[in-house]
Amino acid sequence: MSVVPVSIIAPIRAGFLASLPGREDTHPLGCHNPRIADGVVFDRIVLALVSGMGYERVADGACSATTIRRRRDEWIKAGAGTALARTVLAAYDRMVGLELEELSADGCITKSPSGGECAGRSPVDRGKQGTKRSQLTDSYGIPVVTVPAGANVRDHTLLPETLDEFTALAHELQHVPEDPRLSLDAGYDYQIVHTGLAERGITGRITPRGVKTPIQTDGRWVAERTNSWMNNFGKLRRNTERRRVCTEFYLALATAIITVRSLIRRAWYTHRWDTRPTSPRIR
Repeated sequence: MSVVPVSIIAPIRAGFLASLPGREDTHPLGCHNPRIADGVVFDRIVLALVSGMGYERVADGACSATTIRRRRDEWIKAGAGTALARTVLAAYDRMVGLELEELSADGCITKSPSGGECAGRSPVDRGKQGTKRSQLTDSYGIPVVTVPAGANVRDHTLLPETLDEFTALAHELQHVPEDPRLSLDAGYDYQIVHTGLAERGITGRITPRGVKTPIQTDGRWVAERTNSWMNNFGKLRRNTERRRVCTEFYLALATAIITVRSLIRRAWYTHRWDTRPTSPRIR
Protein backbone atom coordinates (compact mmCIF):
# COMPACT_ATOMS: atom_id res chain seq x y z
CA MET A 1 0.00 0.00 0.00
CA SER A 2 1.36 3.43 -0.96
CA VAL A 3 2.10 5.91 1.82
CA VAL A 4 0.86 8.68 -0.48
CA PRO A 5 -2.58 8.50 -2.16
CA VAL A 6 -2.38 6.96 -5.62
CA SER A 7 -4.08 9.98 -7.20
CA ILE A 8 -1.12 12.09 -6.04
CA ILE A 9 1.88 9.82 -6.38
CA ALA A 10 0.95 8.15 -9.69
CA PRO A 11 1.40 11.25 -11.91
CA ILE A 12 4.52 12.23 -9.96
CA ARG A 13 6.04 8.79 -10.45
CA ALA A 14 5.18 8.75 -14.15
CA GLY A 15 6.64 12.21 -14.77
CA PHE A 16 9.75 11.51 -12.72
CA LEU A 17 10.54 8.20 -14.42
CA ALA A 18 9.91 9.69 -17.87
CA SER A 19 12.44 12.47 -17.21
CA LEU A 20 15.28 10.13 -16.24
CA PRO A 21 18.07 9.81 -18.82
CA GLY A 22 18.49 6.50 -20.57
CA ARG A 23 21.08 4.13 -19.18
CA GLU A 24 23.28 1.95 -21.37
CA ASP A 25 24.93 -1.18 -19.99
CA THR A 26 28.63 -0.87 -20.87
CA HIS A 27 29.80 -4.06 -19.15
CA PRO A 28 31.78 -6.09 -21.74
CA LEU A 29 30.19 -9.38 -20.66
CA GLY A 30 26.80 -8.04 -19.70
CA CYS A 31 25.41 -7.87 -16.18
CA HIS A 32 24.35 -11.16 -14.64
CA ASN A 33 22.07 -9.38 -12.17
CA PRO A 34 19.13 -7.52 -13.74
CA ARG A 35 18.86 -3.85 -12.82
CA ILE A 36 16.09 -3.12 -10.33
CA ALA A 37 13.34 -1.03 -11.89
CA ASP A 38 13.48 2.69 -11.16
CA GLY A 39 9.83 2.62 -10.08
CA VAL A 40 10.62 0.13 -7.29
CA VAL A 41 13.41 2.34 -5.95
CA PHE A 42 11.29 5.48 -6.31
CA ASP A 43 8.60 3.97 -4.07
CA ARG A 44 11.22 3.24 -1.39
CA ILE A 45 12.48 6.81 -1.65
CA VAL A 46 8.96 8.16 -1.14
CA LEU A 47 8.50 5.84 1.84
CA ALA A 48 11.73 7.16 3.38
CA LEU A 49 10.59 10.74 2.77
CA VAL A 50 7.16 10.32 4.34
CA SER A 51 8.08 8.07 7.26
CA GLY A 52 11.56 9.39 8.00
CA MET A 53 12.89 5.84 8.34
CA GLY A 54 16.45 4.95 7.39
CA TYR A 55 17.25 3.18 4.15
CA GLU A 56 17.83 -0.12 5.97
CA ARG A 57 14.30 0.07 7.34
CA VAL A 58 12.61 0.76 3.99
CA ALA A 59 14.70 -1.81 2.12
CA ASP A 60 13.36 -5.31 1.54
CA GLY A 61 13.98 -8.36 -0.60
CA ALA A 62 13.14 -6.48 -3.78
CA CYS A 63 15.49 -3.53 -3.19
CA SER A 64 18.47 -3.17 -0.85
CA ALA A 65 19.54 -0.06 1.05
CA THR A 66 22.72 0.14 -1.05
CA THR A 67 20.65 0.20 -4.24
CA ILE A 68 18.48 3.00 -2.84
CA ARG A 69 21.51 5.12 -2.01
CA ARG A 70 23.18 4.51 -5.36
CA ARG A 71 20.04 5.26 -7.36
CA ARG A 72 19.38 8.37 -5.26
CA ASP A 73 22.87 9.65 -6.07
CA GLU A 74 22.35 8.90 -9.77
CA TRP A 75 19.14 10.91 -9.79
CA ILE A 76 20.72 13.77 -7.88
CA LYS A 77 23.61 13.90 -10.37
CA ALA A 78 21.10 14.00 -13.23
CA GLY A 79 19.18 16.86 -11.56
CA ALA A 80 15.97 14.81 -11.56
CA GLY A 81 14.65 16.22 -8.27
CA THR A 82 14.94 19.85 -9.28
CA ALA A 83 13.49 19.13 -12.72
CA LEU A 84 10.50 17.37 -11.14
CA ALA A 85 9.74 20.30 -8.83
CA ARG A 86 10.03 22.82 -11.68
CA THR A 87 7.78 20.72 -13.94
CA VAL A 88 5.09 20.37 -11.26
CA LEU A 89 5.14 24.09 -10.45
CA ALA A 90 4.87 24.95 -14.16
CA ALA A 91 1.90 22.55 -14.53
CA TYR A 92 0.20 24.10 -11.51
CA ASP A 93 0.78 27.55 -12.96
CA ARG A 94 -0.82 26.54 -16.28
CA MET A 95 -3.89 24.85 -14.79
CA VAL A 96 -4.63 26.92 -11.68
CA GLY A 97 -2.13 29.77 -11.68
CA LEU A 98 0.50 30.58 -9.08
CA GLU A 99 -0.57 33.64 -7.10
CA LEU A 100 2.79 35.39 -7.17
CA GLU A 101 1.44 38.90 -6.63
CA GLU A 102 1.45 38.20 -2.87
CA LEU A 103 4.49 36.28 -1.64
CA SER A 104 5.34 35.15 1.87
CA ALA A 105 8.63 33.95 3.34
CA ASP A 106 9.74 32.58 6.67
CA GLY A 107 12.26 30.25 8.24
CA CYS A 108 11.61 26.93 9.95
CA ILE A 109 14.02 25.02 12.22
CA THR A 110 13.93 21.23 12.42
CA LYS A 111 16.15 18.56 13.93
CA SER A 112 19.30 17.30 12.21
CA PRO A 113 20.80 14.71 14.58
CA SER A 114 23.34 13.40 12.06
CA GLY A 115 24.89 16.82 11.42
CA GLY A 116 26.20 17.53 7.95
CA GLU A 117 26.37 20.42 5.51
CA CYS A 118 22.88 21.74 6.36
CA ALA A 119 23.25 21.50 10.13
CA GLY A 120 24.16 23.98 12.84
CA ARG A 121 23.63 24.67 16.52
CA SER A 122 19.90 25.16 17.00
CA PRO A 123 18.97 28.21 19.10
CA VAL A 124 15.61 26.63 19.99
CA ASP A 125 16.85 23.12 20.88
CA ARG A 126 19.60 23.62 23.48
CA GLY A 127 22.33 23.93 20.88
CA LYS A 128 21.67 20.53 19.29
CA GLN A 129 22.22 20.08 15.58
CA GLY A 130 19.38 21.46 13.48
CA THR A 131 18.46 22.48 9.93
CA LYS A 132 16.73 25.68 8.86
CA ARG A 133 14.54 25.97 5.77
CA SER A 134 14.04 29.36 4.14
CA GLN A 135 10.57 28.99 2.65
CA LEU A 136 9.06 31.22 -0.05
CA THR A 137 5.41 30.64 -0.98
CA ASP A 138 2.72 32.19 -3.11
CA SER A 139 -0.43 33.62 -1.53
CA TYR A 140 -2.08 30.18 -1.40
CA GLY A 141 0.91 28.48 0.21
CA ILE A 142 2.49 26.60 -2.70
CA PRO A 143 6.17 26.09 -1.79
CA VAL A 144 7.80 27.99 -4.64
CA VAL A 145 11.38 28.01 -3.28
CA THR A 146 12.95 26.19 -0.33
CA VAL A 147 16.58 26.77 0.68
CA PRO A 148 18.22 24.63 3.42
CA ALA A 149 20.93 25.87 5.78
CA GLY A 150 22.20 25.41 9.31
CA ALA A 151 19.84 26.21 12.16
CA ASN A 152 22.17 28.94 13.44
CA VAL A 153 21.89 30.99 10.23
CA ARG A 154 19.72 34.10 10.58
CA ASP A 155 16.56 34.27 8.50
CA HIS A 156 17.35 37.57 6.80
CA THR A 157 20.76 36.34 5.58
CA LEU A 158 19.05 33.49 3.67
CA LEU A 159 16.59 35.80 1.93
CA PRO A 160 18.91 36.89 -0.95
CA GLU A 161 19.63 33.27 -1.93
CA THR A 162 15.93 32.46 -1.70
CA LEU A 163 15.00 35.37 -3.96
CA ASP A 164 17.76 34.45 -6.42
CA GLU A 165 16.19 30.99 -6.72
CA PHE A 166 12.81 32.63 -7.28
CA THR A 167 14.25 34.81 -10.06
CA ALA A 168 15.66 31.73 -11.80
CA LEU A 169 12.30 29.96 -11.48
CA ALA A 170 10.38 32.97 -12.80
CA HIS A 171 11.92 32.54 -16.26
CA GLU A 172 10.17 29.15 -16.58
CA LEU A 173 6.71 30.37 -15.56
CA GLN A 174 4.04 31.89 -17.79
CA HIS A 175 3.39 35.05 -15.82
CA VAL A 176 5.34 36.82 -13.12
CA PRO A 177 4.16 40.15 -11.69
CA GLU A 178 6.44 43.11 -12.15
CA ASP A 179 5.96 44.41 -8.60
CA PRO A 180 5.21 41.52 -6.22
CA ARG A 181 4.62 42.08 -2.53
CA LEU A 182 6.50 40.03 0.05
CA SER A 183 5.26 39.52 3.63
CA LEU A 184 7.96 38.99 6.25
CA ASP A 185 8.05 38.84 10.04
CA ALA A 186 10.14 40.96 12.39
CA GLY A 187 13.17 38.72 11.90
CA TYR A 188 13.67 40.41 8.52
CA ASP A 189 13.37 44.01 9.75
CA TYR A 190 16.88 45.11 8.82
CA GLN A 191 18.01 47.91 6.54
CA ILE A 192 19.91 45.48 4.31
CA VAL A 193 16.64 43.62 3.67
CA HIS A 194 14.72 46.81 2.84
CA THR A 195 17.48 47.88 0.47
CA GLY A 196 17.73 44.48 -1.19
CA LEU A 197 13.97 44.27 -1.80
CA ALA A 198 13.92 47.76 -3.30
CA GLU A 199 16.73 46.83 -5.70
CA ARG A 200 14.77 43.77 -6.83
CA GLY A 201 11.57 45.73 -7.35
CA ILE A 202 9.73 43.89 -4.56
CA THR A 203 7.45 45.69 -2.14
CA GLY A 204 8.23 44.42 1.34
CA ARG A 205 5.61 44.21 4.07
CA ILE A 206 7.82 43.62 7.07
CA THR A 207 6.57 43.55 10.65
CA PRO A 208 8.57 46.11 12.67
CA ARG A 209 10.68 44.72 15.47
CA GLY A 210 9.18 45.20 18.89
CA VAL A 211 5.63 45.56 17.57
CA LYS A 212 3.12 42.81 18.27
CA THR A 213 1.20 42.17 15.06
CA PRO A 214 -1.27 39.30 14.50
CA ILE A 215 0.04 36.81 11.98
CA GLN A 216 -3.22 37.09 10.01
CA THR A 217 -2.83 40.78 9.22
CA ASP A 218 -0.33 40.60 6.35
CA GLY A 219 -0.49 37.05 5.01
CA ARG A 220 2.47 35.65 6.93
CA TRP A 221 0.35 32.75 8.16
CA VAL A 222 0.53 31.21 4.66
CA ALA A 223 4.25 30.46 5.01
CA GLU A 224 3.62 29.03 8.48
CA ARG A 225 1.03 26.64 7.04
CA THR A 226 3.44 25.57 4.30
CA ASN A 227 6.10 24.87 6.93
CA SER A 228 3.56 22.65 8.65
CA TRP A 229 2.91 20.82 5.37
CA MET A 230 6.64 20.28 4.94
CA ASN A 231 7.01 19.00 8.49
CA ASN A 232 4.47 16.28 7.76
CA PHE A 233 7.34 14.48 5.99
CA GLY A 234 9.46 12.58 8.48
CA LYS A 235 12.67 12.99 6.47
CA LEU A 236 12.30 16.79 6.63
CA ARG A 237 11.07 16.91 10.21
CA ARG A 238 14.16 14.99 11.33
CA ASN A 239 16.80 15.38 8.65
CA THR A 240 19.37 12.56 8.70
CA GLU A 241 21.04 13.43 5.39
CA ARG A 242 24.55 14.82 5.73
CA ARG A 243 24.98 16.19 2.22
CA ARG A 244 23.19 19.33 1.05
CA VAL A 245 22.32 17.85 -2.34
CA CYS A 246 20.46 14.98 -0.65
CA THR A 247 18.49 17.39 1.50
CA GLU A 248 17.61 19.46 -1.57
CA PHE A 249 16.50 16.31 -3.40
CA TYR A 250 14.00 15.42 -0.68
CA LEU A 251 12.82 19.03 -0.48
CA ALA A 252 12.13 18.98 -4.23
CA LEU A 253 10.21 15.71 -3.92
CA ALA A 254 8.16 17.08 -1.01
CA THR A 255 7.45 20.23 -3.03
CA ALA A 256 6.13 18.10 -5.89
CA ILE A 257 3.83 16.10 -3.61
CA ILE A 258 2.42 19.19 -1.88
CA THR A 259 1.89 21.00 -5.18
CA VAL A 260 0.15 18.07 -6.88
CA ARG A 261 -2.09 17.58 -3.86
CA SER A 262 -3.08 21.26 -3.93
CA LEU A 263 -3.54 21.09 -7.70
CA ILE A 264 -5.97 18.17 -7.42
CA ARG A 265 -7.88 19.84 -4.61
CA ARG A 266 -8.33 23.11 -6.48
CA ALA A 267 -8.86 21.61 -9.94
CA TRP A 268 -11.46 19.18 -8.55
CA TYR A 269 -14.10 21.93 -8.76
CA THR A 270 -13.28 23.09 -12.29
CA HIS A 271 -11.92 20.08 -14.20
CA ARG A 272 -12.93 16.49 -14.93
CA TRP A 273 -10.58 13.58 -15.63
CA ASP A 274 -10.75 9.80 -15.58
CA THR A 275 -8.82 9.31 -12.33
CA ARG A 276 -10.50 12.23 -10.53
CA PRO A 277 -10.93 11.41 -6.80
CA THR A 278 -14.44 11.14 -5.43
CA SER A 279 -13.73 13.98 -2.99
CA PRO A 280 -11.29 16.91 -2.87
CA ARG A 281 -10.39 15.97 0.71
CA ILE A 282 -7.24 14.00 -0.07
CA ARG A 283 -5.22 12.76 2.86
